[in-house]
Amino acid sequence: MGPLRLPSNPNETFDTYAAYNNARSALRPGQAGEAAFVSDALSNRFRETEFMLNLKADYALGKGKWRVMGGYEIQSLAYRTFQGTQTDAVNPVNGEKTKAPNGTSLLARDAEQGLIFGLDGGRVSLLQTALIYDTRDFEPDPTRGMSFEAANEFSNRAIGSKFNFNKLFLQGRVYQRLPVGIRTILAGRIGAGTIFGSKAPFFEYQDQWSPDGSINALGGRQSLRGYRQNRFLARSLAFANVEVRVRLADLKVGRQNFGLGVAPFFDAGTVRDRWQDLNFSNIKTSYGAGVRVAWNLSTILFFDYGQSTEDRLFYFGIGQIF
Repeated sequence: MGPLRLPSNPNETFDTYAAYNNARSALRPGQAGEAAFVSDALSNRFRETEFMLNLKADYALGKGKWRVMGGYEIQSLAYRTFQGTQTDAVNPVNGEKTKAPNGTSLLARDAEQGLIFGLDGGRVSLLQTALIYDTRDFEPDPTRGMSFEAANEFSNRAIGSKFNFNKLFLQGRVYQRLPVGIRTILAGRIGAGTIFGSKAPFFEYQDQWSPDGSINALGGRQSLRGYRQNRFLARSLAFANVEVRVRLADLKVGRQNFGLGVAPFFDAGTVRDRWQDLNFSNIKTSYGAGVRVAWNLSTILFFDYGQSTEDRLFYFGIGQIF
């Protein structure tokens, strides 16, 4: 949860991602195990190769407000760092652009120190279960109601996995129509998750499994807009989002119906090494506004601009954020 730092000089910190990104490309003398001169441009990056099969089914209980879901997922994962790879560099003396080997990978360094596990990749076999309570009036773009889910992923050598861990994620969403304008909706979400298992692989920290699809960990368009995706990672996380979705106009073009609106938002969240330590201290926040285009009711296009103390980012895609 601290500021941005370079692996070669952890005492130097950066207030903005732009300053940090520029400093990473600066040519520097190599340290133990590195070339004579290196760049850190790719030190915080890695390449993931994934093959996956996922099967899910759900069953409605009673009048359909309650649902249970079960699933199975198997993955084959491989990881590669860019340590020693030729990359862009800048001579700090004269500002000339050049090429240099990339320095020590942060991921490789943490693996060598025993801080993370799973760099060798391998097979991950998962049993997925979820309990869902949903009273939303229209799932793709609700105007009222709520939903709650408790989702769990279980991985163990007994079911063919290389890793033993368990992931639990709780999420609640509430929608309330306000008596303002054509259609104004106050939407809120709160989520919290944790990973059990002393040697859970690092890549499982990157997202939380939800029946609606995985939610990237803290940072990015799904949790903390205005910060880079997966900016903050740890075993446990908690976050909240609030949006005011205001419909400005409804249009008909030929046989197509469009709704145009705006959505100012506020996001907050934090991560911890233990779920028992989750609290309201050291909370990261971001804010911004977006445009929403409803196409024939169920297809929602979003364009969001988020701002944080570190960065300003633009996002676009299909579907409401939550």
